Amino acid sequence: MTQPGSTSKKLITDTVILMAGSGSRLQAIGNNLPKPLIQIAGRPVFSYTIESLEKAGIKTVHAVTGSNSDALLAGLRPLVPTGIKLHAIHNPHWQKQNGISLLIVAKQVRSPFLLTMGDHLFDPAIVDLAIHNADPNALNVAVDRKLNAIFDVVDAMKIKTKGDRVVAIGKNLTDYDAIDTGLFVCPPEIFKYLKRAKRDGDCSLADGVRAMAADGKVRAIDIGNAWWQDIDTPEMLTQAEKAVRILNSRRVAFRPRDAATSQKDHRSDRVNKKQMQDPLRQTKCGQNKKS
Repeated sequence: MTQPGSTSKKLITDTVILMAGSGSRLQAIGNNLPKPLIQIAGRPVFSYTIESLEKAGIKTVHAVTGSNSDALLAGLRPLVPTGIKLHAIHNPHWQKQNGISLLIVAKQVRSPFLLTMGDHLFDPAIVDLAIHNADPNALNVAVDRKLNAIFDVVDAMKIKTKGDRVVAIGKNLTDYDAIDTGLFVCPPEIFKYLKRAKRDGDCSLADGVRAMAADGKVRAIDIGNAWWQDIDTPEMLTQAEKAVRILNSRRVAFRPRDAATSQKDHRSDRVNKKQMQDPLRQTKCGQNKKS
């Protein structure tokens, strides 16, 4: 395989975002907006995602839609910056698992691409980390090894690694050492494995990852202290809102004063940046179940 880190930003210009689901668990509490348009600290979830992708040099976003596509796209388009093309692809079988949504774009991407979910929030550093450390010939999964800091670990996609290799994946794993953050750098080969994994016309992304892992083709990229959050449930939504507000307040509080900032202050800023990356580290530890 190509050495990790040999993939440059210039090679990753396409991102696929899966956003075909209905968000039924949030609808149960009366939140009927498509999940990418849900407000977090006064901004739609998608606005955070597209901002991170723009900073990473992404040029085309393939948005796989399904439930309530018209309303979703009407809300997404004004949020897309001029330097990025939004390519919407409707999945008529959106009720099926997310592997089918990814297969929808098989003819649209011919080179390694970034893959993420429409209901995940990321520290922008994770996107850069994944791109710069990816092996273009492998499936690269950004993983979180801070197990005690995971909110609702029961619902999380668990991963077992051996070195930097993923050897098992599944929500019901009992032996695991990392959590799938929902951010990947994928080779086009993923589509072949998803097709193989289909049973009765359906498959999940995890099925494809599991099949590639069996052939030794899945790598784990550790996100370190960086922060992320899925917003699949009301409790996760509350957690994300709290984290983003903390991050926003720290960005204001820790902004360097001017170009003459002392060396001592620079060292302090580096410490503060690390704190910003994991906003709920102290409050989350030991609280890995739904509140």
